[in-house]
Amino acid sequence: MKDALIHGAAELNLPLSDRQSDTFCAFGRALLEKNQVMNLTAITDPPAVARLHFLDCAALLRYADFRGKSVIDVGCGAGFPGVPLKIAEPDIQLTLLDSLRKRVDWLADTLPGLGIEAECVCARAEEYVAAHRERYDIAVSRAVARLNVLAELCMPFVRPGGVFLAMKSADSDEEISQAAHAIALLGGRVEHLADYPVPGTDAIHRAVVIRKEKPTPRQYPRRFAKIKQSPLT
Repeated sequence: MKDALIHGAAELNLPLSDRQSDTFCAFGRALLEKNQVMNLTAITDPPAVARLHFLDCAALLRYADFRGKSVIDVGCGAGFPGVPLKIAEPDIQLTLLDSLRKRVDWLADTLPGLGIEAECVCARAEEYVAAHRERYDIAVSRAVARLNVLAELCMPFVRPGGVFLAMKSADSDEEISQAAHAIALLGGRVEHLADYPVPGTDAIHRAVVIRKEKPTPRQYPRRFAKIKQSPLT
């Protein structure tokens, strides 16, 4: 795992200290150990964890300035992309948000022992935003929802001038085009599409960088049942 991490970080031009590399590996071991009793990841080969979880997520650091920023990871699952971003850029003030209690409890129990500071919150995004609207510089998500749905859940958290970074596949052109009106309605615009190779693999992934230009109208986000039933178009 460590060799794959170090070589891949060099390919991405992301400097990692020995301490950061060790923290990544410790988190990877904790992830794979817990995965034996809880479904956290389908990726169980240690070098693949380094490449497809850690390096893939840390690559977002190349497309926005995260230093000293408040960041919320919406639908973080087992901590992706938020935890790798925090390890690689410790100045981040990180909130990990997920609706599944056992995942959030595992993160809350595990991260302090690894020296990783993060607020771990179990809540639905459309409910948590009520008290945290436009409080964050950056929102990130690697959730599997389509971009128009993700934008409605994530963009209300971002203050005007901030960014929302969505992790997508490189063949997401149609999905991004279909979400353009929704993104504008929510106060943003697609500023940049960054395609990047995941080191040590054949995969090409994409960071969709959405700039928040104005406040999101107060009626968004809607209740999730409504979002799912009638996604913004």
